[in-house]
Amino acid sequence: MLHRWFTAAAAIAICVPAFAQQAPDALVRQISGEVIEAAKADKAIQAGDVARISALVDTKVMPAVNFEVMTRSAVGPQWRGATPEQRAKLQTEFKALLLRVYSGALTQVKDQTVEVTRTQPVQGSTQVVVQSEVRGKGEPIKLDYRLDRFDDAWKIIDVNVGGIWLVQSYRSQFGQVLSSGGIDGLITRLVELNKGGKG
Repeated sequence: MLHRWFTAAAAIAICVPAFAQQAPDALVRQISGEVIEAAKADKAIQAGDVARISALVDTKVMPAVNFEVMTRSAVGPQWRGATPEQRAKLQTEFKALLLRVYSGALTQVKDQTVEVTRTQPVQGSTQVVVQSEVRGKGEPIKLDYRLDRFDDAWKIIDVNVGGIWLVQSYRSQFGQVLSSGGIDGLITRLVELNKGGKG
């Protein structure tokens, strides 16, 4: 049950697009509800249709995320030594990995709603954390978004689901691969995972 809640919350978390003139809390409050309703209404998404989920991710997720920042943060210091080609490949494979994760997660969205509870500035930076809860049957799940301002738009750079920051979690996993195989080793590992290998 907890795993089912976690994956549903994660699906909701990543499906929040950004709009230039909206405050972060207003953005989360307005759009998360729309995405939940879309997932509930789409039988193909409920059935795990990867093409439909991919379309949802591309239209709803990618405009909301500074994906280069997310990938760079997940990779850590070795990102600086990566070639442009390696960086592009890392972003492509990291996106595919998240899509694979959320293909399962989106099928778990049933009767949940999201309530924004608080917005906090991150001291010493331009970032904010929008705190919210995913509510439905059972205990609510804590769901936080870290956003930063890029030009005229707020963008998501990390998501905390039930106390676990997504990018930080991947950074720990990736670090083990990078220590032994470097950037190319991480790319190879991501390709393997995206072909259906076990993590």
